[in-house]
Amino acid sequence: MKEDLFSPLALAHGPAAKNRFVLAPLTNSQSHADGRLSDDEFRWLTLRARGGFGMVITCAAHVQRQGRSFHGQLGIWSDMHLPGLERLAQALRTEGTLAIVQLDHGGSRSPRELIGVDPQAPSHDEKTGARALTIAETEALAEDFIAAALRAQQAGFDGIELHGCYILAQFLSSQANRREDRYGGSPENRARLVTDIIRGVRERCRPDFQVGLRLAPGRYGPPTGEMLAFCERLMTSGMLDWLNLHLTDLDVRPAEEEYQGKRVIDWFAGVRRGRAKLGAAGGITSGQDARWLLAQGFDFPVIGRAAVLHHDLPRKIAADREFRAIAIPVTRAYLAAEGIGDAFIERMRKYDFVAD
Repeated sequence: MKEDLFSPLALAHGPAAKNRFVLAPLTNSQSHADGRLSDDEFRWLTLRARGGFGMVITCAAHVQRQGRSFHGQLGIWSDMHLPGLERLAQALRTEGTLAIVQLDHGGSRSPRELIGVDPQAPSHDEKTGARALTIAETEALAEDFIAAALRAQQAGFDGIELHGCYILAQFLSSQANRREDRYGGSPENRARLVTDIIRGVRERCRPDFQVGLRLAPGRYGPPTGEMLAFCERLMTSGMLDWLNLHLTDLDVRPAEEEYQGKRVIDWFAGVRRGRAKLGAAGGITSGQDARWLLAQGFDFPVIGRAAVLHHDLPRKIAADREFRAIAIPVTRAYLAAEGIGDAFIERMRKYDFVAD
């Protein structure tokens, strides 16, 4: 039988997701200033689990105090975050949803006025004022990602997703990473931080702990050819459970002339995967969009803005296979009824979501 949106998503490690609907790790600015989970963030995530999403991924949670990327960001760099994370993991899993924490460090994108020190990056960045990490600091960063994964496991989550769009993408990029040590130069050296983290999580977390990676081809990281080769190495290594492509649009084309003949999703659909699964986000707002993505050879759709508008989007599509998300803008009252807190509503204003 052909797999569809409501068939289980079997992963290389741990339990299968009950369906193919994955909640995108959306920045929502609802955590407390010290990174502890708030009631608003708890409500936003658990309501989507009750609405039928097979996997719920938190917003990017920073693994070091100085790696914070935005106001109201979830933290996972200290044991003080454990009570909130435990509460969240238990609630998500009670709904039969895979509970995943996305792990992040902002790198050069961490604002100095927010973190109180100069931001850190693979190499000095004059534009942001970021300073280059030493080898010892880079090794410590890898260890802090692994420690955050262990903390997520302790809290009861099924797994983690590495946010490969900030400091990890900066290490992967030959433009941002101009190092001449073992973390720079060749594509293999620039990928070393990512692979060291994934290998460390695999070695030190339980065997059924799940590990995913989110990348933004064409926006952050290396050029298309290098990105494709890197992803194929990882997906066939047996260490990765899924690759999550963060695209502005599913029709977007690579920037390089030699890759213009096909869409980004077409290039990635052809990558050898082993047992790893492949998903993508990029303006999926309807059952038709989600089914179309599966027809292109992907394993799951990653739902962002449509999930803000409809906490029960999977249930709505189950009842009406042609269901499409409501048009924006919508009222504050509408978003509040969908479990969106005031801070998140204010953030959505810049995306023309809010009518009043």
